Amino acid sequence: MNAALDDLHLLVGSYTATGGGNATGISVVHGTTAHTAAVMDDPSFLAASGDRVYAVSEVADGSVSAFRYAGGTLEHRWDADAGGDAPCHVRVDPSGALVVANYVSGTVTAVSLEAAESHAASVTASDAVVGTHGSGDRVVVPEAAIVTGVLPDVEGPVEDRQEGPHAHQSIATPDGTVLVADLGGDALHEFRVTAAPAIDLVRVHHLAPGVGPRHMVWLGAGGGDGAGAGADLVVAGELDGRVHRLRRDDSGTLRPIASVAAFAGPVGESLLSHVEVDAAGRVVVAVRGRDVIVVLDTADDGLAVVGSASCGGTWPRHFAQVPGYLLVANQMSDAIAVLPVGDDGVPGAAVTQIAVGTPTCIVPVPTPARS
Repeated sequence: MNAALDDLHLLVGSYTATGGGNATGISVVHGTTAHTAAVMDDPSFLAASGDRVYAVSEVADGSVSAFRYAGGTLEHRWDADAGGDAPCHVRVDPSGALVVANYVSGTVTAVSLEAAESHAASVTASDAVVGTHGSGDRVVVPEAAIVTGVLPDVEGPVEDRQEGPHAHQSIATPDGTVLVADLGGDALHEFRVTAAPAIDLVRVHHLAPGVGPRHMVWLGAGGGDGAGAGADLVVAGELDGRVHRLRRDDSGTLRPIASVAAFAGPVGESLLSHVEVDAAGRVVVAVRGRDVIVVLDTADDGLAVVGSASCGGTWPRHFAQVPGYLLVANQMSDAIAVLPVGDDGVPGAAVTQIAVGTPTCIVPVPTPARS
């Protein structure tokens, strides 16, 4: 096995039996071997910050859980109300709040991390124990540390998917705000979030009917979550099969400057999922149904397909980039496909498969966080 793959260290979110999946909770992968590190229902999305790991439980009346990660183990710290049904995304915001997107209910929640950690520390000090996940001794964050915003009750043209708002992802902006993708309302809602916690609507950026925005990523000016000033926003349209490039105008509104189909032919059941920008500034997006990874050039303020390749399995819900490889969470294959990446950014055939039940999210763990 390649030495780089031997050193892989990942946290993997999955669907469990509750959501029709085959996992039992959060998995830890070392090299190409996975084991369950925390048993919980439908931890479909994870976020890591330092030695803390946060996981949604994508169920009705959803929740988010915090763990301390060390030595390949997850120590359960606290749980908080997600503020809605089916939380599908979680992220640590620079404001000091944990931001949770709730898909079914169309809400976005901010949890004060300082208040949550302080509460957990006080309970631990008094009881000298933190309960295992799901136990009666678990630490529950008080309501005062949580605030929820409700997206407007709107509809879109895709009747079976856009009967109401569906918050799918949040991302920090260069302006210190938070954008929330609303798949149901064809809009990006911009909030001001603080660790107080507080969440206040700043403006709404409307997209074309039927786009169904799912995931977003910043392009240029540093890239990544919370990119520098002047960055463009790239949006994966789950429902229209297109990748969209947006830029703020003088009024602060995000407006499209380029858009391209990720594949030829009718959309049908071909649904875009995760999107990222690689080290060369190319856009990488996964397409479920067609089960491909598509790479796009971003030169001259545009978007153009460079090429596409098999995702190495079925239903690529999420992926992560590590040096030399693209790791694809193929939800319906019960495996993570490890794809080598060529000079043009297009991945090659899978060199190995890492067995993980119904994987939905991959978080590479930096070396300092492993110990």
